[in-house]
Order: sequence, then C-alpha cells, then structure tokens
Amino acid sequence: MIRSIATVSIGGALDEKLKTIAAAGFDAVEIFENDFTCFDGSARDVARMCGDLGLGICALQPFRDFEGMPEPQRKQAFRRAEKKFDLMQELGADLLLVCSNVSPISLGGIDRAADDFRELGERAGARGLRVGFEALAWGRHVNDYRDAWEIVRRANHPSIGLILDSFHTLAPGFPVAPITAIPADRIFLVQLADAPQLDLDVLSWSRHFRCFPGQGSLPIGDFMHAIEATGYNGPLSLEIFNDQFRAQSTKEVAIDGMRSLLLMGSEDAKKNAVPALRSRSKVSDVAFVEFAVDQGHAVAFAKLLRELGFRLTGRHRSKGVERWSQGAINLLINSSENSFARSHYVTHGSGVCAIALDVEDVTTMMSRADALQATTFRQPVGPGEMTIPAIRGVGGSLLYFLEPGSPNWDVDFVAVASDGDCALLNHIDHISQSMRFEDMLSWEQFYTALFDVARSPQLEITDPLGLVKSQVLQNRNGSLRLVLNASTASQTMSSRFLSEFFGAGVQHIAFACDDIFKAVSAMRAAGATFLNIPDNYYDDIDSRYELDPDLLRSMKENGILYDRDDEGEFFQIYTHAFDERFFFEIVERRRYRGFGAPNAGIRLAAQTREARSPTMPRIG
Repeated sequence: MIRSIATVSIGGALDEKLKTIAAAGFDAVEIFENDFTCFDGSARDVARMCGDLGLGICALQPFRDFEGMPEPQRKQAFRRAEKKFDLMQELGADLLLVCSNVSPISLGGIDRAADDFRELGERAGARGLRVGFEALAWGRHVNDYRDAWEIVRRANHPSIGLILDSFHTLAPGFPVAPITAIPADRIFLVQLADAPQLDLDVLSWSRHFRCFPGQGSLPIGDFMHAIEATGYNGPLSLEIFNDQFRAQSTKEVAIDGMRSLLLMGSEDAKKNAVPALRSRSKVSDVAFVEFAVDQGHAVAFAKLLRELGFRLTGRHRSKGVERWSQGAINLLINSSENSFARSHYVTHGSGVCAIALDVEDVTTMMSRADALQATTFRQPVGPGEMTIPAIRGVGGSLLYFLEPGSPNWDVDFVAVASDGDCALLNHIDHISQSMRFEDMLSWEQFYTALFDVARSPQLEITDPLGLVKSQVLQNRNGSLRLVLNASTASQTMSSRFLSEFFGAGVQHIAFACDDIFKAVSAMRAAGATFLNIPDNYYDDIDSRYELDPDLLRSMKENGILYDRDDEGEFFQIYTHAFDERFFFEIVERRRYRGFGAPNAGIRLAAQTREARSPTMPRIG
C-alpha cells in the first residue's frame, strides 16, 4: 500500500508540510495547488525536496471547472490544463485531479463531458501524463461517482481514469456496491476522509468537519471493502479539511493521519499486518494511578486519602513515593526530587502524572505503541528495581504497562503494616481527562488505536459558562473507562482546568463502591467533606422519579446525586477539588451503564459556585 496525504490536510508552508509528512512515515503526497502557488520556490525545488525526503508525488490537485464549459470558457479550460501539465512535468507528478464542475455556466450531458475528457486525455497522454476525474458531492451536473465513472468509461482513453473519495461517496449516502464492478486499472487514486454525523449541507460538512478514517461515523470499512474487491493497489491518500486540525500541531496531525492508515483495512488486510497491529491490546485493570505533589502538599493529600478510606501500604525503596490502597485501588503519592513526577509537578502543579494499566502482553503492547508512533518514555531505576515500559499520554503524563500479577509491589516497595482496610471502595470506575477541544479527536484516536475500547455517542454537557463535549471510551467489561472532556468556551470548568493545571490531564477519578451510603457515612465520620448540592435538585429528582422518601432524604443529607436508565440506578458524590485542580467521585452502580450525564450540569454549577466563593472549603 502506498500511503499518501494531501498537503491541504495539515498547516504550515509547503516545505514545512513536506518535512512533517515525511517524518510521519508517508510514502507520497498530493500537492494542493494553492500550497504550491503560495510557495516561494520553483516546481523543481519542490521535486528536489520530495526526492530528498523520499516522497513521491501521487497527484497535483485540484483542477476545477473543466468539463461541459461553453466557448470561449472551454478553450480557456484547455489552456489552463496545458499550463498545469507543464507544472506537473517540472514537479515529476504524472496525475492531475480534476473535480466535477460547479460553475453556473457549465453545461450538462455525459457525452459532452466524455468528449471533453477524451480530448484532454489525448493531450495528457502525449506528455506521458494522466488525468483523474472526481465527482464532488456538490457538483453542478456530476455529484455521484457513478456518473463520473460513466463519463470516464465513455471517454475510453487510457490516460483518463476515476478518482474515488470516501467522503463524496459516503456523506451523500451513495451505495458502495457499484464500486466493485469498476476495473482496478481505471481507478487512478483513492482519497479517504471520515466525518462525524452532522445535520449540515454537504459543502459545509466537507469544508470544516472532515477527519481521519476511524475518527468519524461514516462507514469507511464498507467503502474500503468495495475498493479492495476491485483489486486496486494504488495510493490511498488522506484529504482532510478540519478547523480543529488547523489549530493543532502539524506534527501530531500528520502522525494521527498515518495511524489512521495503519489501522484501516479489511480483516484480511489486518491478518497480513505486522503482529502488533493485528489486534488492539486488552486492558484487564488499572494497576495504579500516580500523583505528583510537592512535599508541602503530600501531607494534605495523604489526609484526604485516609478520609476516603485509603491506607498507607508501602514505601518505595529508593524514592519519596508512598503507596495508598483500598480494595483493588492503588494510588501513589510521589513527592520525590529529581524525578519525572517532580518535573510534572513543576509544570502542572498537583495532579496525576502517570496511569499504569494491566495488559495481557506488555511486549506486544509496546510494539503496537511503537508502530503507531507513540512516544516511548524511559527513566533511570535503582539497582534491583523494575523497569516498567511506558509511553507519553495526555498532557505529557505517562502510561505504564504491566502484566497482571506483576511483582512490582514486592520488588520496588517495602510493605507497611496498615491499621486495617475498611474496604469502602472497590475499584476505579472511570478516569476523566480534560484537554483542548482541538486535541480531542487526536487523543480519542490514540486510545482507540492502542486499546480494545469502543466509543459511546458523544455528549454535550451544559456548564454554567458554556458547553463541554464529552466522549466516553470503554472496554467490554468496564475495567477501563475513560472520559474525554473539552470545550471551546474559555470559562467552563474543563477550560479553566487547562489554564490552572497548565495543560491537559486527569481532572477527576471515580471510585466504585457497593454501598455509597455506608461509604459516605464512614468517610464523613473520618473528616471528609463533599460538594454542596442545592435542595432544588432533590425537589426535581422527587418530581421525576418518585423515590422512596427515606432514600431521597438520605441522598439529600449526604449530597448524593441520582440517575436512572432502563436497566438500573446510579448514585454519585464528589469531593472538593484538591489544590484547586482535581477531585474524586464516589459512585455506586446498580446495573447502570452510563456516567450520570444528566447530573453533570448540577455538579458543574456547584463547583463553579465553590470556585468563586472565598468561604467554600479548600483542600490542599
């Protein structure tokens, strides 16, 4: 497979784009005409750069408003084409992408268009060049790839072929089955783009919301099956128009694009992939979560954990790291100097610096991460201590990988006899991370590429100061649940976290329990305090659900929130923010699959009030 990307897909000047594309591992590029027009250099300069970078040029595009023009515009269209042929020969590109005409003066008729392309094919063939015809979904007379193919078929010229674009095929809802009947040698290029399902006109949808395969909701897999059925083995090229991507690092966008191509394909194609890419890694548990704090905050944080039922169970043999445990939950407090945690604290303040996951095969996990261009992390370890494989995650934090039953605690930690484990909490229910809106698709792809997790439908959460996009990723048994949050509004809690934490990261962690009322009662008795919920909320809950009066009273007294779905019930409560940065959630699920989304606005309003009130509790 020749993996390509159109230069329009990433930001920057043309020379910068080419370097970024090559560094991400692409084999070829489509040169977007405007990128070259704006470039302060010659076509031969571009050809030389591509050669030095090991990039082929699979197409020059787009050539607009060609077929079906009346005179004198028809003559001018051929003159423009000859100029582009001159440019292509200097670039060393042999394919010109012609998109279907949108001009209001263009004339319809398949035979008329076929005649135009036949003549263009003669001119291209005389120079050893080719022309590909693409149906734009908003083309004036040709907006369906089936009509474009009929024009190419009737043109009947070896230098004229078809260009198939997944967006222009799938967004309008055209069937993909007819693709299978197109001869492979008549398909000159396949372009790929996904998109979220939106109620927009197709032009606006295309210009602002295209994304990489797997990041949207279009049936890209069906499109690719049809392409593969033809026997096509030419370039697969990404062509993306997206406002989010333009605000991202061009390096990260290019890497995301390469990942999408590496992960795409039929089951047969995946069987032939490198072993690490044949199946995503299964996560069996969250092994531990590591918090970076300074020594001044370590005592206060330990006090909070003790109030929540955690007990000190171990100390690291050579570093200032404590292990706090409860049920199957392990939290590390790292206040050591000269460590990654210290640098994370200096950059972000108190917060999660690492998450460790139990995976079935660490070697395969790291091989997959390497193949998908994740950034590997290494740090010095003391004599006899374990080296735990790790990669960079959200906000520069770490993802560690351990195999179930790893001897980490016995090797690296000295056990501390605890004063009993009341086991109020069982396990980590979910981890919520906040990030820039522009980066959300990238991190969503990162997780779904590495781990066997599925996306739930994206939600919009109402914050008092704007909307927050929320995306849940989780595996089948719920041992890994990640909630990604982002907002374009600058004053939402998610956005304020980014400014106060100086970047993306874990904003809160939810712990699961069997009896939230028992757990909260014990926590309050130990000194824990929780977010204040207004009485109006409970009046509303009573009107909606007609709960048992004793249950409602207990919820109200304890500040516990409630939700219900077709299968079960959900109870949740929140701590105050620690060091004004992150907080914890306690949940009890009773056959409930969601995350309490209807309560998010209540929680956010209460946290906003608390953040603005000088009399509200402060932890840390």
